[in-house]
Amino acid sequence: MTQAVTHVLVAIIILSLFRDIFFRGKKKEKFPLHYVLIGGIAGLIPDLDVAAYYILSFFGFTLREVHRTFSHNIFVILLFIFLGILVFIFNMKNNNIGRHHMRLDWIFYVISFGILTHLVLDFLVAGIIMPFYPLLSYSIGLNIIRFLPDAWQGSVIPSLDAVLLVLWLIYMEKKHKISDFI
Repeated sequence: MTQAVTHVLVAIIILSLFRDIFFRGKKKEKFPLHYVLIGGIAGLIPDLDVAAYYILSFFGFTLREVHRTFSHNIFVILLFIFLGILVFIFNMKNNNIGRHHMRLDWIFYVISFGILTHLVLDFLVAGIIMPFYPLLSYSIGLNIIRFLPDAWQGSVIPSLDAVLLVLWLIYMEKKHKISDFI
C-alpha cells in the first residue's frame, strides 16, 4: 500500500508543476500555494476509511471489508466536482475565501484532484480499488510492486517516499528558493 507521504507528495508535486507552468508571474495569485496544500492534504481523504474501520471493527468488520471500498471510488471525486460546479453555476457571491481570495469552486476541484491522485496511486502501485463501489464490487489494480523481486517489495514504498520528498525539496529550492526562508 502506498504510504500517506506519497499520497500527499504526488498531489503536491503535480499541482506545483501545474501552478508553475500555467500560472506564471502575476497570474500565480490566481492559483495560490494554498490550493497546492489543500490538494496534497486531500490526497489522504480516501484513507479516512481506515479511521472508519477502527470504529467498525467493534462490530465485527475486518480491514479488508472496509478499506478501499466506500472512499476509494469515483463517486467521491464526482461529489467534489459536483460541489465545485454548483458553486460556479450559482456564482455564489462569497465565493472568495480568506485573505488569499481562494475560490470555493477551485477548492472543490483541487480536493477532487487530490483524491484522484490517491486512487491512481493505489491502482498503479500496490493493490486494488473498487472504482464503482457500492454499485459494483468490481475491483481493478495493476499492483506493479508484485513484479519486483520479493526482497525489494518491502522497501520500495518507503524508498519512494524518500525519493519523492528529496525531488520535491530540490524542485522547491530551484524554483522558489526555499532556502531564503531558513
